[in-house]
Amino acid sequence: MKVPDLSSYDDAGVRDWKGAAEPLKSAASHASLGYAAIDLARARDKATLFAEIDRALALPDHFGHNWDALADVLEDRDWLGKHGRVVVLAHAAAYRKDHPTDWGMLEEILGEASEFWQERHVPFWVFVAV
Repeated sequence: MKVPDLSSYDDAGVRDWKGAAEPLKSAASHASLGYAAIDLARARDKATLFAEIDRALALPDHFGHNWDALADVLEDRDWLGKHGRVVVLAHAAAYRKDHPTDWGMLEEILGEASEFWQERHVPFWVFVAV
């Protein structure tokens, strides 16, 4: 797949991704964006999902491992920084299939965070790699 222009906040959002994550990591670096890969292969339930998200994104100590806390922290400039971020959800297919309600909530929160940052002219991209 072709990597979009990651410096553009207008098109940022939650996108499916097929292929290696390395081109995304390289493009994020080129666009001066933070990059994080969340490996969902180890996520078996909501608790391990939040643990993997927390670990990969280095969320603040006050992150409460629940949906509301995730929504709040993803819209926090202290966490995001000044330049934006690219997040890759690796090995997402099994969690997406096995936990459709949680997956729907995760996608909704990530999409809302992307829209929040878009309104502030900051790119926040999420790529769902299967």
